[in-house]
Amino acid sequence: MILPIVGYGDPVLRKVCEKVSKDYPNLNEAIQNMYDTMYNASGVGLAAPQVGLPIRIFIVDTDPFSDSDDISEEEAALLKGFKKTFINAKMISEEGEEWSFNEGCLSIPDVREDVYRNEKITIEYFDEDFNKKTEVYDGLIARVIQHEYDHIEGILFTDKISTFKKQLIKKKLQNIMEGKARPDYRMKLVTKKR
Repeated sequence: MILPIVGYGDPVLRKVCEKVSKDYPNLNEAIQNMYDTMYNASGVGLAAPQVGLPIRIFIVDTDPFSDSDDISEEEAALLKGFKKTFINAKMISEEGEEWSFNEGCLSIPDVREDVYRNEKITIEYFDEDFNKKTEVYDGLIARVIQHEYDHIEGILFTDKISTFKKQLIKKKLQNIMEGKARPDYRMKLVTKKR
């Protein structure tokens, strides 16, 4: 089922999310709904708070990035078909050089900014079958995971840009909170539900 995506300004996006247990009600259905919602909005990642659930789950599917002309064939091969569910994730380390990439967010439509993140991460998480994993990622895969992990920590990509850039996007953020955003997917906005 396609759910409305929670818009910038909703308090759920600022919560440090709660861990979930194996017996969380309708867990598989919640995860499937997140995938349906993400694909409907042409996203590459989605965190549970973005659909109003303050729980430590996020999903990624980097396949759309594999068609980019700006990446090597090797990275394209890694991105193609990289689809994972992360439950109760814990970032173990973020290391390597910081690099910039133009990020956007389904909860903050029509806003894109360059964000600096470390190139390599080690993350511990449970998959949808509650198998515990510890994995290392780098490049665009690491970046998508870092972006989504931030969501379950109550952090948005706009928190990671300069004060000057924040001033430049202030009106756009205000428009989202006032219900003036018009993405081509359903949203649940703070002041106006559509």
